[in-house]
Amino acid sequence: MFGFDSAEIAIIAVLALIFIGPKELPRVMRTVGYWVGRVRGMARHFTSGIENMVREAELEELERKWREDNERIMRQHPPEAHYPEPGAPDTMPPVREAPPVAEPPPPEPPAAVESAEPSLPFDETQAADRVPVEQRPLP
Repeated sequence: MFGFDSAEIAIIAVLALIFIGPKELPRVMRTVGYWVGRVRGMARHFTSGIENMVREAELEELERKWREDNERIMRQHPPEAHYPEPGAPDTMPPVREAPPVAEPPPPEPPAAVESAEPSLPFDETQAADRVPVEQRPLP
């Protein structure tokens, strides 16, 4: 519990028997047990209080995130907009999309390194690419 080895506990027990005496030892052990129990109870109460605080903080964070997501969804799909009946998906109003993000410029190709061996042309297309998707065999 506190990092005591069995040999250390035996030495403490022998010293307690010598200094306290066999007559008073049961009463002292009862008192020590009582106080150890109280300290453990306080530690358990403190730990549960900390755990409750952490749990409440997590719930508040989840509620805040839920509120933000709900507001975003309500902005994208306002309640006063006209929505068609189910079964007519083609007439749905378009979803407002976020503004496009500027893409970084493509990286410059690396400088050609001359090698002793001649390079062969490499065709990136394969024969299967020329077959329509509907006619390709399943994997």
